[in-house]
Amino acid sequence: MKKIENGNLNKNNYSVPPVERAIRLLQYIGEGNKCRNLTKASSHLSINRTTLIRLIYSLLDNGMIEQIREDGGYCLGIGVISLGAQAIQSRDIVQMSLQSIQELVKKSNMSAHLGILDGIDVVYLTRETPKAHLISNMHIGSRLPAHASSIGRAILADLSEVAVKDIYKNSELSGGTNKAPQNLQQILSQRKIDVKRGYVWSVGMIEPNIGSCAATIYNHEGKPIAGLNVSGPKDIFINENSKQAIIIREAVLDAARISSAAMGFR
Repeated sequence: MKKIENGNLNKNNYSVPPVERAIRLLQYIGEGNKCRNLTKASSHLSINRTTLIRLIYSLLDNGMIEQIREDGGYCLGIGVISLGAQAIQSRDIVQMSLQSIQELVKKSNMSAHLGILDGIDVVYLTRETPKAHLISNMHIGSRLPAHASSIGRAILADLSEVAVKDIYKNSELSGGTNKAPQNLQQILSQRKIDVKRGYVWSVGMIEPNIGSCAATIYNHEGKPIAGLNVSGPKDIFINENSKQAIIIREAVLDAARISSAAMGFR
């Protein structure tokens, strides 16, 4: 029998190559590669061409990918979308924060988002949008660079400087505008400003004409587990001390407090 180390399965002993190849193929297609050229896809994925064809047909049969009729190739299917939705909805943080995020949209009349830190990225778990006004182009599953996004900055501000350095160790920064930090030292400098504020105020850092305000959500242990924000036209965020800006800030902080309390934070 294979050895189980520290109560966990040894990955090298228990990984299943066909499953890993199928996952690589799904990730490849999910990144926008349509696999029209099977020889190219085979080389990129290091999967035998015959095996690749078998994987494609297996995924098609199970609804994990779909054929694109207009120009050929493949895209992710409803099966993957359903699994993703189930995974997201199974996260307590989404369910527990939903009401406060909906209330945040009403108070601010802006799009509101909930995201978590994944490496050097923020992954959006949910969003709520107003019936009118600027509609966010951020969708569930969207990724943004944490150092440039308001949610990412909020979470980084609640991590230790050592933890932040470790996250960005050997990482190349990309994404955001020229207002975003360009290196680790600038990330740490920005973090100090965000820590002092107790929230994040961002103007034109992800997109030139978009502003945002974000705050952290904590769990019952007081650890930062997510962040929420609102985003809207840059002009609204230019003056951080305006009456409208103060309303936005307080609404974001209230939503974060309510969500944290729902997660057991006291």
